[in-house]
Formats: sequence, structure tokens, C-alpha cells
Amino acid sequence: MTQRGTKIHPGTNVGRASNDSLFATADGIVRFERLGRDRKKVSVYEVSESKAE
Repeated sequence: MTQRGTKIHPGTNVGRASNDSLFATADGIVRFERLGRDRKKVSVYEVSESKAE
């Protein structure tokens, strides 16, 4: 689904297409955060996998 305008702004590891669609630029965990009082942003944080053997 395509958002109209920038209701949610791109954060870390998130890009914005010309039609305001947001897309992840890395694999990881998605977090929705606040930008000030009335704006929202979405970020993708990479997960470091440590293998304990």
C-alpha cells in the first residue's frame, strides 16, 4: 500500500521512493518512533547474530 505524502518519515535504513513509498534498505527489526510532538518515523535496526557454540 502506498502512502500519500509523508505521514511517516524515513529513519535509519529506510528509503523513500518518488511516490512517497517507504522501503527497507537493510534486514532487521522495524521500529516506529516519534519525531517531535506530531511527526512519526520508521527505522530498521540490524540485528547482530552472535553464535555461541
